[in-house]
Amino acid sequence: MHKNGDVTRTPETSGAARASLAVGIATAAYGVSFGALATAAGLDVWQTCFLSLLMFTGGSQFALVGVIASGGVAAGPSAIASAALLGSRNVIYALRMSPVVGSGWMKRILAAHLTIDESVAVSTAQSTPAAQRLGFWMTGVLVFVGWNITTLVGALIGNLIGDVSAYGLDAAAAAAFLGLLWPRLKHLQAQAVAVAAAVAAALLTPVVAPGLPVIIAATVAVVFGLTNWLGARPATGSTATGSTATGSTATGSTATGRAEGGTPS
Repeated sequence: MHKNGDVTRTPETSGAARASLAVGIATAAYGVSFGALATAAGLDVWQTCFLSLLMFTGGSQFALVGVIASGGVAAGPSAIASAALLGSRNVIYALRMSPVVGSGWMKRILAAHLTIDESVAVSTAQSTPAAQRLGFWMTGVLVFVGWNITTLVGALIGNLIGDVSAYGLDAAAAAAFLGLLWPRLKHLQAQAVAVAAAVAAALLTPVVAPGLPVIIAATVAVVFGLTNWLGARPATGSTATGSTATGSTATGSTATGRAEGGTPS
Protein backbone atom coordinates (compact mmCIF):
# COMPACT_ATOMS: atom_id res chain seq x y z
CA MET A 1 0.00 0.00 0.00
CA HIS A 2 1.46 3.36 -1.03
CA LYS A 3 0.31 6.94 -0.63
CA ASN A 4 0.32 9.36 -3.53
CA GLY A 5 -0.90 12.74 -2.32
CA ASP A 6 -4.34 12.25 -0.79
CA VAL A 7 -4.89 8.92 -2.56
CA THR A 8 -3.75 5.68 -0.97
CA ARG A 9 -2.52 3.42 -3.74
CA THR A 10 -4.02 -0.03 -3.47
CA PRO A 11 -4.81 -2.72 -6.05
CA GLU A 12 -8.39 -1.39 -6.09
CA THR A 13 -7.43 2.25 -6.73
CA SER A 14 -4.88 1.19 -9.34
CA GLY A 15 -7.59 -0.77 -11.13
CA ALA A 16 -9.93 2.21 -10.96
CA ALA A 17 -7.23 4.45 -12.44
CA ARG A 18 -6.63 2.06 -15.33
CA ALA A 19 -10.35 1.78 -16.06
CA SER A 20 -10.73 5.56 -15.92
CA LEU A 21 -7.88 6.07 -18.38
CA ALA A 22 -9.25 3.51 -20.83
CA VAL A 23 -12.77 4.89 -20.65
CA GLY A 24 -11.56 8.48 -20.93
CA ILE A 25 -9.58 7.80 -24.09
CA ALA A 26 -12.29 5.66 -25.74
CA THR A 27 -15.08 8.12 -24.99
CA ALA A 28 -13.17 11.24 -25.96
CA ALA A 29 -12.56 9.83 -29.42
CA TYR A 30 -16.24 10.23 -30.24
CA GLY A 31 -16.06 13.96 -29.68
CA VAL A 32 -14.71 14.17 -33.22
CA SER A 33 -17.98 12.72 -34.50
CA PHE A 34 -20.05 15.19 -32.51
CA GLY A 35 -18.00 18.18 -33.65
CA ALA A 36 -18.26 17.19 -37.30
CA LEU A 37 -21.98 16.42 -37.10
CA ALA A 38 -22.74 19.68 -35.28
CA THR A 39 -21.09 21.86 -37.91
CA ALA A 40 -22.77 19.83 -40.65
CA ALA A 41 -26.11 20.55 -38.94
CA GLY A 42 -25.50 24.29 -39.22
CA LEU A 43 -23.77 25.24 -35.98
CA ASP A 44 -20.52 27.15 -36.16
CA VAL A 45 -17.33 26.04 -34.44
CA TRP A 46 -17.85 28.16 -31.33
CA GLN A 47 -21.48 27.11 -30.88
CA THR A 48 -20.38 23.49 -31.15
CA CYS A 49 -17.63 23.92 -28.56
CA PHE A 50 -20.01 25.84 -26.29
CA LEU A 51 -22.39 22.86 -26.23
CA SER A 52 -19.64 20.44 -25.22
CA LEU A 53 -18.24 22.81 -22.62
CA LEU A 54 -21.47 23.69 -20.81
CA MET A 55 -23.92 20.95 -21.79
CA PHE A 56 -21.43 18.05 -21.56
CA THR A 57 -23.86 15.20 -21.96
CA GLY A 58 -23.16 13.41 -25.19
CA GLY A 59 -26.54 11.74 -25.60
CA SER A 60 -28.35 15.06 -25.35
CA GLN A 61 -25.81 16.77 -27.59
CA PHE A 62 -26.17 14.18 -30.35
CA ALA A 63 -29.96 14.31 -30.03
CA LEU A 64 -29.97 18.10 -30.27
CA VAL A 65 -27.84 18.36 -33.40
CA GLY A 66 -29.57 15.35 -34.96
CA VAL A 67 -32.99 16.96 -34.66
CA ILE A 68 -31.69 20.33 -35.87
CA ALA A 69 -30.09 18.63 -38.87
CA SER A 70 -33.40 16.96 -39.73
CA GLY A 71 -35.72 19.91 -39.24
CA GLY A 72 -33.67 23.08 -39.08
CA VAL A 73 -34.60 25.93 -36.77
CA ALA A 74 -38.26 24.88 -36.84
CA ALA A 75 -37.27 21.72 -34.96
CA GLY A 76 -35.89 23.75 -32.05
CA PRO A 77 -38.61 22.87 -29.50
CA SER A 78 -38.39 19.16 -30.30
CA ALA A 79 -34.60 19.30 -30.16
CA ILE A 80 -34.65 20.92 -26.72
CA ALA A 81 -37.26 18.47 -25.43
CA SER A 82 -35.30 15.47 -26.70
CA ALA A 83 -32.05 16.73 -25.21
CA ALA A 84 -33.69 17.49 -21.86
CA LEU A 85 -35.36 14.08 -21.71
CA LEU A 86 -32.12 12.23 -22.35
CA GLY A 87 -30.22 14.39 -19.88
CA SER A 88 -32.73 13.90 -17.08
CA ARG A 89 -31.26 10.48 -16.22
CA ASN A 90 -28.23 12.28 -14.80
CA VAL A 91 -30.46 13.34 -11.89
CA ILE A 92 -30.80 9.68 -10.91
CA TYR A 93 -27.07 9.22 -11.30
CA ALA A 94 -26.45 12.20 -9.01
CA LEU A 95 -28.49 10.64 -6.22
CA ARG A 96 -26.45 7.46 -6.53
CA MET A 97 -23.14 9.36 -6.53
CA SER A 98 -23.92 11.69 -3.61
CA PRO A 99 -22.22 9.52 -0.94
CA VAL A 100 -19.19 9.04 -3.20
CA VAL A 101 -18.69 12.73 -3.95
CA GLY A 102 -18.78 13.83 -0.33
CA SER A 103 -19.60 17.19 1.23
CA GLY A 104 -18.68 20.71 0.16
CA TRP A 105 -20.78 22.83 -2.17
CA MET A 106 -17.95 23.59 -4.61
CA LYS A 107 -17.16 19.90 -4.91
CA ARG A 108 -20.83 19.07 -5.48
CA ILE A 109 -21.23 21.72 -8.17
CA LEU A 110 -18.26 20.32 -10.05
CA ALA A 111 -19.47 16.76 -9.52
CA ALA A 112 -22.88 17.65 -10.96
CA HIS A 113 -21.19 18.64 -14.22
CA LEU A 114 -19.10 15.47 -14.32
CA THR A 115 -21.96 13.07 -13.53
CA ILE A 116 -22.34 11.13 -16.77
CA ASP A 117 -22.76 7.50 -17.79
CA GLU A 118 -19.04 6.83 -17.90
CA SER A 119 -18.01 8.36 -14.57
CA VAL A 120 -20.89 6.63 -12.79
CA ALA A 121 -20.19 3.29 -14.49
CA VAL A 122 -16.51 3.27 -13.54
CA SER A 123 -17.27 4.38 -9.98
CA THR A 124 -20.00 1.84 -9.28
CA ALA A 125 -17.86 -0.98 -10.66
CA GLN A 126 -15.29 -0.48 -7.88
CA SER A 127 -15.29 -2.43 -4.63
CA THR A 128 -13.94 0.13 -2.14
CA PRO A 129 -15.01 3.71 -1.31
CA ALA A 130 -11.57 5.10 -2.22
CA ALA A 131 -11.60 3.37 -5.60
CA GLN A 132 -15.16 4.52 -6.25
CA ARG A 133 -14.22 8.11 -5.49
CA LEU A 134 -11.10 7.97 -7.67
CA GLY A 135 -13.00 6.28 -10.51
CA PHE A 136 -15.69 8.95 -10.52
CA TRP A 137 -13.41 11.98 -10.45
CA MET A 138 -10.68 10.67 -12.72
CA THR A 139 -13.11 9.42 -15.35
CA GLY A 140 -15.18 12.60 -15.26
CA VAL A 141 -12.17 14.89 -15.65
CA LEU A 142 -10.51 12.81 -18.38
CA VAL A 143 -13.71 12.54 -20.41
CA PHE A 144 -14.48 16.25 -19.99
CA VAL A 145 -11.04 17.39 -21.15
CA GLY A 146 -10.81 14.86 -23.97
CA TRP A 147 -14.37 15.40 -25.16
CA ASN A 148 -13.91 19.15 -25.46
CA ILE A 149 -10.59 18.86 -27.28
CA THR A 150 -11.91 16.35 -29.79
CA THR A 151 -15.12 18.35 -30.25
CA LEU A 152 -12.99 21.27 -31.42
CA VAL A 153 -11.02 18.99 -33.74
CA GLY A 154 -14.22 17.52 -35.18
CA ALA A 155 -15.78 20.95 -35.67
CA LEU A 156 -12.71 22.18 -37.53
CA ILE A 157 -12.41 19.17 -39.83
CA GLY A 158 -16.18 19.00 -40.28
CA ASN A 159 -16.03 22.23 -42.26
CA LEU A 160 -13.41 20.67 -44.50
CA ILE A 161 -14.68 17.15 -45.16
CA GLY A 162 -18.21 18.11 -46.23
CA ASP A 163 -20.66 15.20 -46.04
CA VAL A 164 -19.88 13.48 -42.74
CA SER A 165 -22.11 10.52 -43.60
CA ALA A 166 -19.63 9.53 -46.31
CA TYR A 167 -17.14 8.73 -43.54
CA GLY A 168 -19.63 6.97 -41.28
CA LEU A 169 -19.43 9.65 -38.60
CA ASP A 170 -23.21 9.96 -38.52
CA ALA A 171 -23.41 6.35 -37.30
CA ALA A 172 -20.99 6.90 -34.42
CA ALA A 173 -23.67 8.09 -31.99
CA ALA A 174 -25.90 5.06 -32.59
CA ALA A 175 -22.92 2.72 -32.21
CA ALA A 176 -21.90 4.49 -29.01
CA PHE A 177 -25.32 4.11 -27.40
CA LEU A 178 -25.53 0.49 -28.46
CA GLY A 179 -22.15 -0.11 -26.84
CA LEU A 180 -23.42 1.36 -23.57
CA LEU A 181 -26.75 -0.47 -23.71
CA TRP A 182 -25.73 -3.94 -24.85
CA PRO A 183 -24.07 -5.22 -21.63
CA ARG A 184 -27.16 -4.25 -19.64
CA LEU A 185 -29.60 -6.39 -21.60
CA LYS A 186 -29.23 -9.40 -19.32
CA HIS A 187 -32.93 -10.02 -18.66
CA LEU A 188 -35.91 -10.61 -20.93
CA GLN A 189 -37.67 -7.56 -19.49
CA ALA A 190 -34.76 -5.28 -20.39
CA GLN A 191 -34.65 -6.77 -23.87
CA ALA A 192 -38.39 -6.23 -24.29
CA VAL A 193 -38.05 -2.57 -23.28
CA ALA A 194 -35.20 -2.03 -25.73
CA VAL A 195 -36.99 -3.73 -28.62
CA ALA A 196 -40.26 -1.87 -27.98
CA ALA A 197 -38.51 1.50 -27.90
CA ALA A 198 -36.46 0.71 -31.02
CA VAL A 199 -39.52 -0.43 -32.98
CA ALA A 200 -41.48 2.67 -31.95
CA ALA A 201 -38.65 4.97 -33.02
CA ALA A 202 -38.14 3.15 -36.33
CA LEU A 203 -41.84 3.27 -37.23
CA LEU A 204 -42.34 6.89 -36.25
CA THR A 205 -39.19 8.48 -37.70
CA PRO A 206 -40.50 8.67 -41.31
CA VAL A 207 -43.91 10.07 -40.38
CA VAL A 208 -43.58 12.49 -37.45
CA ALA A 209 -41.62 15.68 -36.82
CA PRO A 210 -37.92 15.40 -35.94
CA GLY A 211 -37.37 14.88 -32.23
CA LEU A 212 -40.76 13.33 -31.51
CA PRO A 213 -39.62 9.73 -32.13
CA VAL A 214 -37.12 10.03 -29.27
CA ILE A 215 -39.76 11.38 -26.88
CA ILE A 216 -42.38 8.79 -27.86
CA ALA A 217 -39.87 5.92 -27.79
CA ALA A 218 -38.81 6.96 -24.29
CA THR A 219 -42.46 6.96 -23.20
CA VAL A 220 -42.93 3.47 -24.63
CA ALA A 221 -39.80 2.31 -22.79
CA VAL A 222 -41.09 3.71 -19.49
CA VAL A 223 -44.48 2.02 -19.93
CA PHE A 224 -42.90 -1.34 -20.76
CA GLY A 225 -40.45 -0.95 -17.89
CA LEU A 226 -43.12 -0.13 -15.32
CA THR A 227 -45.34 -3.05 -16.30
CA ASN A 228 -42.45 -5.49 -15.69
CA TRP A 229 -44.54 -8.23 -17.25
CA LEU A 230 -41.51 -10.44 -17.89
CA GLY A 231 -40.12 -9.93 -14.41
CA ALA A 232 -36.40 -10.33 -13.78
CA ARG A 233 -35.94 -13.60 -15.61
CA PRO A 234 -32.52 -13.80 -17.26
CA ALA A 235 -32.27 -14.21 -20.99
CA THR A 236 -31.32 -17.62 -22.37
CA GLY A 237 -27.67 -18.38 -21.68
CA SER A 238 -27.24 -15.26 -19.56
CA THR A 239 -26.82 -14.81 -15.86
CA ALA A 240 -26.78 -11.73 -13.71
CA THR A 241 -25.70 -11.29 -10.16
CA GLY A 242 -27.53 -8.07 -9.45
CA SER A 243 -27.75 -4.51 -10.57
CA THR A 244 -27.20 -0.99 -9.40
CA ALA A 245 -29.12 2.12 -10.27
CA THR A 246 -27.01 2.36 -13.40
CA GLY A 247 -27.22 -1.34 -14.26
CA SER A 248 -23.48 -1.72 -13.91
CA THR A 249 -22.84 -4.92 -11.96
CA ALA A 250 -24.01 -7.63 -14.35
CA THR A 251 -21.65 -10.59 -14.54
CA GLY A 252 -19.13 -10.33 -17.35
CA SER A 253 -19.55 -6.58 -17.76
CA THR A 254 -16.79 -4.21 -16.79
CA ALA A 255 -16.76 -0.46 -16.74
CA THR A 256 -14.42 -0.42 -19.69
CA GLY A 257 -16.58 -2.80 -21.69
CA ARG A 258 -19.65 -0.72 -21.06
CA ALA A 259 -18.06 2.44 -22.24
CA GLU A 260 -16.47 1.13 -25.41
CA GLY A 261 -17.92 3.23 -28.13
CA GLY A 262 -19.58 5.37 -25.49
CA THR A 263 -20.30 9.08 -25.31
CA PRO A 264 -20.53 11.27 -22.25
CA SER A 265 -24.20 11.02 -21.61
